[in-house]
Amino acid sequence: MQPIIDAHGHLGDILYPGGGELIGRLGVEMADVFDPASLAERQLHRDPLHLGKLAYRLFARQITRGERARNATATLENFGRSLDESQISHGVCLPIPPHVGFADLAEARSKDPRIVPFTGVDFTGSEDGSLEDPTAQLAADVAAGARGLKLHPIIQKIPLTSPATRAAVDAFAPHGLPVLFHCGVSSYYLGAERVRQEPRYGAIHYAAELVRDFPAVRFIAGHSGLMQVDQLMEQLAGFSNVWVDTSFQSPERIGLLVQTFGADRVLFASDWPYGNRPPALTIIREACRGDHGLERQILFSNAAELMGIDA
Repeated sequence: MQPIIDAHGHLGDILYPGGGELIGRLGVEMADVFDPASLAERQLHRDPLHLGKLAYRLFARQITRGERARNATATLENFGRSLDESQISHGVCLPIPPHVGFADLAEARSKDPRIVPFTGVDFTGSEDGSLEDPTAQLAADVAAGARGLKLHPIIQKIPLTSPATRAAVDAFAPHGLPVLFHCGVSSYYLGAERVRQEPRYGAIHYAAELVRDFPAVRFIAGHSGLMQVDQLMEQLAGFSNVWVDTSFQSPERIGLLVQTFGADRVLFASDWPYGNRPPALTIIREACRGDHGLERQILFSNAAELMGIDA
């Protein structure tokens, strides 16, 4: 079996405190709701009429409901089954403190060694720019197997340009491992709960400022900016310390990402459970057009080198 690394996935409920409790539950199935993401997956995230942004605005509530239903399926049992069905050898799991932390993912890895855990920083109370020094915590997590740092400015409600975020990146930099940040404007909560997020913090200019100020740190732009992928290519193309993941991008967009960033800086990703793995793999194979060397780079070797993973 060809080794494959899914460079972006989640375990647990990443939207609410105590989300790690979901990981160990058994027999969890997705609720029967309208799931617009499944329609996009059938089209391999192609948008020939360029209606994606309009559709997102018109059907934002239905899209968010579908995303939340997927989020509620993020158990270890379902994660492992998805890896089995797609024949994927490694699945990166990204925490979002304080909801899901590195300890939750490390425990899951002890039960399924295919899990590649990242660490994170709890920014609760850091909106004013302060942050308790995370150096010792990050060092301990790396020693315990963390292969990168995850930042989610929207859910954690703190911009990538904040002093607290910079302090976290500065503390993590000596480990030489990648920093993956969510990139692209998106929404996760409904109604009165929308105060739990800051969608505007997903804008590309925040990412551009961060990667500019830390040239020695290797960054992964999650989802390649989602629907702002063109802005991402415009604003981040000149930075040699930026990698991109392919979740929610079409075969054609991935071809452009390869041209823009280079074949060695594009990583296969599904964002499971928000994205399903079979269509994500089909998209990569269509993008590579029979170039098996390029396919291996995107599916495995790029992420393996970046995160220090052996086949």
